[in-house]
Amino acid sequence: MAGYLALKEIWRMRGRYILFSSVIALITMLVLFVAALAEGLGAGNREYLQKLNGDLIVYQSNVDLNIGASQLGATVSAEVRRLPGVVAAGPIGFANATLVLPDGRKPLGVALIGVLPGQPGEPPVTTGTGLRNRRDNEAIIDRQVALRTGLRAGDTLTVKSIQGAKEQYYPLKVVGVSDNRQYSLQPSVIVPDRTWDEIRSQAIVGGKPDGEFVANVIAVKVEDPRYSAEVAKAIGSNIRDVVAVDRVTAYEATPGYSAQQSTLNTQKYFALIIGVLVIGGFFQILTLQKVAQIGMLKAIGAPNLTVGLAAIIQIICVTAAGVGMGAAATLLLSLGFPKTIPIVFSADAVLTAILSLLLIGPIGGLVSVRYALKVEPLTALGLAS
Repeated sequence: MAGYLALKEIWRMRGRYILFSSVIALITMLVLFVAALAEGLGAGNREYLQKLNGDLIVYQSNVDLNIGASQLGATVSAEVRRLPGVVAAGPIGFANATLVLPDGRKPLGVALIGVLPGQPGEPPVTTGTGLRNRRDNEAIIDRQVALRTGLRAGDTLTVKSIQGAKEQYYPLKVVGVSDNRQYSLQPSVIVPDRTWDEIRSQAIVGGKPDGEFVANVIAVKVEDPRYSAEVAKAIGSNIRDVVAVDRVTAYEATPGYSAQQSTLNTQKYFALIIGVLVIGGFFQILTLQKVAQIGMLKAIGAPNLTVGLAAIIQIICVTAAGVGMGAAATLLLSLGFPKTIPIVFSADAVLTAILSLLLIGPIGGLVSVRYALKVEPLTALGLAS
């Protein structure tokens, strides 16, 4: 009986309920887009570090885990490799560069990453091969570079960098393509360490120095990941002026990452709170408009359980319809977004957002249900003395 009453009223007042479902759909779209933006911006900052084929990342100790400020020489890498429990250690350098594209297309800014071939830091490739020699003019591009430029394994790309006050151009052969490996919201081009040291932008005074490769960080692969914390302590104790942390700590320390995620999460939570208030307000008004009908139902013998269940079923149906409409509209809109927009709809984030939205409907409507249960038949019908 409760289900029949709820669905019958929705059908007879379908225009009103469709309109309100549309409002819930808009709230759903807002929540999903904010969640996807948080995921996309977060992935753009952390992807390379998060997917790093190493268990620990070593920094210079006095730079507050700032990758750009950290400077580690080759001797540090050698010392790390000699410690018990360390399988491999790969120095990694980070710089900014520009890819010059043919046919007058807009240049693409990239993160130029220098790694020791075959060591932690070099990503696995989905097509092509890995890096072979420390001085070869070759590169691995990540999936974002491939999508935005059309480059494939076997093609040649041109990197533009600033050497002193002049622009220099360096052709590199693409030997492989990896999955998404963005760093600092830029797609990545991974090159051998010596090649990176040569082509990265730098100020040259009196000619180019031929010193050792100075990395920003060192990726460390541990023999048994369960003992990563112990190895990290050993690195900090046995090697001067360095500190080792896990990958999560590393990317959460990326400048702006935590503040960015906190801001976007706050927006998402505010959207959910707005949803609770809007749904609660709508059903409260609706209940006030049908006090007489509720009184009549109770006067002819309908128990409070039936009245309450009917209200809850209405709330669930309208909320589910609105969330479904919003999710479908979001999916359709996302198909037309250009690849440069940092929006990522991960399964976990979408599912969490949808379940949260489905939950706020009954929560927001509890006030109206409580009011409906308190309606007195005689008072509602104007027969009370």
